[in-house]
Amino acid sequence: MKIIRSRKFQINFLITLQYIAKDKTSASKNFQKELDKLIKNIPNFPYKYRQSVYFDDKNVRDLIYKKHTINYEINLEENSIEILNIFNQKKPSQQ
Repeated sequence: MKIIRSRKFQINFLITLQYIAKDKTSASKNFQKELDKLIKNIPNFPYKYRQSVYFDDKNVRDLIYKKHTINYEINLEENSIEILNIFNQKKPSQQ
């Protein structure tokens, strides 16, 4: 399966990394590295994570990582996974 990162995800991911880097640059790098690893593994088990509580669609899932929610959509017809967004669970206004 092909992984597509939406523009919204890319922008919010960069904002998240910059925010983490304010405290500790190495923490930001580790966050990016570990999250990239989780995202690359999604195609192996696309339905592993819970159905999204933000969307009424069984193909939209929520990956939770260090108090952040990463929404992604499974598209079996196009054999792809689109990473939709990332946001801090305590700050849902970024959606």
